[in-house]
Amino acid sequence: MTSPKPHGTSLDETINGQAQHQGGGDATHEPNHQGRQAHHQARSVAGHAAAVEQLLRPLQSSDRTEVLPLHEALGRGLVSDVRAPISLPPFANSQMDGYAIRSADVPDGGAELRVMPPVPAGASPAALRPGMAAPIMTGAMLPEGADAVVPIERAVPDRFLPHTEQATVTLPTAAPGTFVRAAGSDVRTGETALAAGTFLGPAQLGLLAALGIPEVTVYKAVTVLLVTTGDEVVEPGQELPAGKIYDSNGTLLEAAMKQSGLQVRRAGIATDNPEALRRLLRSEGGGTDLIVTTGGVSKGAYEVVRQAMEDQPVEFLHVGMQPGGPQGIGTFEGRPFLGFPGNPVSCLVSFEMFLRPVLAGLLGTPARRLPIRARLRHPLTSPEHKHQIRRGTLQPDGTVELQGGESSHLMHALAGSNLLVHVPEGVAALAAGAEVEVWML
Repeated sequence: MTSPKPHGTSLDETINGQAQHQGGGDATHEPNHQGRQAHHQARSVAGHAAAVEQLLRPLQSSDRTEVLPLHEALGRGLVSDVRAPISLPPFANSQMDGYAIRSADVPDGGAELRVMPPVPAGASPAALRPGMAAPIMTGAMLPEGADAVVPIERAVPDRFLPHTEQATVTLPTAAPGTFVRAAGSDVRTGETALAAGTFLGPAQLGLLAALGIPEVTVYKAVTVLLVTTGDEVVEPGQELPAGKIYDSNGTLLEAAMKQSGLQVRRAGIATDNPEALRRLLRSEGGGTDLIVTTGGVSKGAYEVVRQAMEDQPVEFLHVGMQPGGPQGIGTFEGRPFLGFPGNPVSCLVSFEMFLRPVLAGLLGTPARRLPIRARLRHPLTSPEHKHQIRRGTLQPDGTVELQGGESSHLMHALAGSNLLVHVPEGVAALAAGAEVEVWML
């Protein structure tokens, strides 16, 4: 990502597209023996997404699938393509309350036709005889021989009459196909109704139900062990001693993960004791698919996560991104591990930039963030060698109002935002009115 994205191509597509082709090189996890890591150039956002994708690809295994009834499948991702077992609609039906006719029976200027018995929804009607019109309700099967429907309000009289053999109605002309829903006009038998990896929201589940499919094979929900670290952090509700802060990361990430369909196991706050952290990860990590920690991944003197991972194949590195540059990635005793930075905005941005889109690409869930193009209400500056993510709100006029500055501790600004603003690497400044890609939160 070395230049602004062209209009119509989303950053999310770029990250996931490049992740499919960058499995080697900087996607390789190097052991962090003795807690030392050779200095190297910052990894790109796309390169780190590729590394996360490589780490989590085993989550696609067949033993992590299950068959669920539709009412339990909301928010899951499809394992395989679903082909339509029937057509939708399964038969030609009326789009309106009106009269089913043979279009050839009604010339320009209209015609008077005899009225057949009515056709309610759910009935299997008799064939339409020449010179006759059948009262038909919305959704009812079109009689054989009929090829158009005239709405009731265009008829004379413009109301349905009790059926008698002498009843007639005057109707205007209608072209073939008028107000008719053709069989298979939505989807035809054998066509792909939903592709593998589709996120199952209400509309997708409704389609499966309309096709008569009662259950579906989906990926199991990902289970995450979430650990907050730091001697300076205390749980909300406790007394706050001098020099301490309340833990917002645990609540912030747990909520983001649960909202995304992940199952979260909280392990409380780990102190700055490497051996105690290792014991916690061993005791609490069983049965989880992924370990995520916050804090302790930078180059300070008390980076407990780095110290706890000294003998593990874990890489600690810097991604060319602001906020969220320091990252950890690898495995802890064979279990996938991601180490996010300790500042709250940084850890949420890390989740949104790496874990959420990678899982969406692999498992079809969570749903991808909606990328849109919007214009800045105010100018901004950005470090040219980094991909900057700013917080903002979409205004009624379609512009973006930035919330707070670029600092990664501004929780109040984050809470007042409904989108993330992306400033790609290579861009040092943008003027008011400049177009940017934003992800709706």
